[in-house]
Amino acid sequence: MNFESGAPTLSILVIDDEPNIRKTLSISLEAEGHTVVAVANSKDALDEARQRFFDLALVDLRLGTESGMELIPRIQAICPWIKCIVITAYASIDSAVEAMRHGAFDYLPKPFTNDQVLALISKVTEVKTLEQKVAALQEKLKESVPEAVIESRSPAMQKTLELARQVADSEATILILGESGTGKTLIARAIHSWSKRFSKPFGTVSCPSLSPELLESELFGHAKGSFTGALRDYPGRIAACEGGTLFLDEIGDLPLSIQAKLLRVLQEKVYERVGDLETRKANVRFITATNIDLEDAIRAGRFREDLFYRLDVVEIAIPPLRERQEDILAIAESLLAFFSRQNHRRILGFSDDASQFLRNQEWPGNVRELRNAIERAVLLCREERVGIEHFSSKSRAMERTPSAGDQVTMEELERSHIRRVLSSTKSIDEACRILGMDSVTLWRKRKKYGL
Repeated sequence: MNFESGAPTLSILVIDDEPNIRKTLSISLEAEGHTVVAVANSKDALDEARQRFFDLALVDLRLGTESGMELIPRIQAICPWIKCIVITAYASIDSAVEAMRHGAFDYLPKPFTNDQVLALISKVTEVKTLEQKVAALQEKLKESVPEAVIESRSPAMQKTLELARQVADSEATILILGESGTGKTLIARAIHSWSKRFSKPFGTVSCPSLSPELLESELFGHAKGSFTGALRDYPGRIAACEGGTLFLDEIGDLPLSIQAKLLRVLQEKVYERVGDLETRKANVRFITATNIDLEDAIRAGRFREDLFYRLDVVEIAIPPLRERQEDILAIAESLLAFFSRQNHRRILGFSDDASQFLRNQEWPGNVRELRNAIERAVLLCREERVGIEHFSSKSRAMERTPSAGDQVTMEELERSHIRRVLSSTKSIDEACRILGMDSVTLWRKRKKYGL
């Protein structure tokens, strides 16, 4: 469906052997802003379905000597998302039931009025809109993680977000660079939501998560019987994201055997399913991401140079969390609110020492590591505020050490220095001697800083 003009419009295939019916339906539907292709027989209908995307097919029950009823499952095998409405002059309860059994969405007896046709079109539009909303919700639920807010106080991250918004409405292929856990999927989803394709599906494929054979099938689809276990046709993620956006995460792990096929899709907008010779068109925008240096992979012979230049039309780099310390507390508070609601806890915020800890942490796993730390802290916290004791000792051991050149308070420098001395000495007496303070003062400092 297309939402660019405001009201959603459909791509419709009319299949009827009567020229007047084809002409009347085409004029009526095009006047409503829909895109219409009209054909007279099954062969032309199947050819069109293989070549382009259709939301809806209006199928005459009798196409000369051919059966429109038998055509419905054949079209749906090519376009699993299509809705078929049977139109016929030979209306009966039996034929209506039979049409539904063959996969028809609805039934329209001849002669029909223009209002009847438009009412059915409206019904199809509503159903497909709901299906897309459900699919989008299922995709989010599958991840089972809260979405961070797309905003930042960090100048580096603000530049990243500004570039993402600037290129979102284009059709350019985008390559997102960033360490693991920085939120590459989140940025890809945001770009899709800001684009003209927002009403169409957004899909994600993690390249390292599947074997080369399964990954090829997942991307391009497969024909029934093309390999052991292929019990039915599978359209693939490219077809499932028709008109929308497909995000390929960790593209650097894409096998060389699949890289050539992906390059063809990017260059020619066509592909074939596994075990199927039919060439299909692809109307999909690709966004890819990697946490490795693809140019190093090219030199090592693991990545095609021509594919890299096709993917790297627009490059968006996400800074690691340690380089955007201004955002750490805001993200942590958002995650705290999410996990508090999810676990039915009444937690008001972080203690001062916990906030200080969060700001000082290196977070090598970036936002993903922060999310895990906050979730754990919420589960362990029984007070109104999360304290430093609710974070794991492993996380505290990896805490970032500020230096005198950092924009930090004297307290933060003191805390960091005391922690470093304590970790490098064998006794409290030795630590007191190095720090130049008595044991009572050191005990008070340790209590204050949660050491």
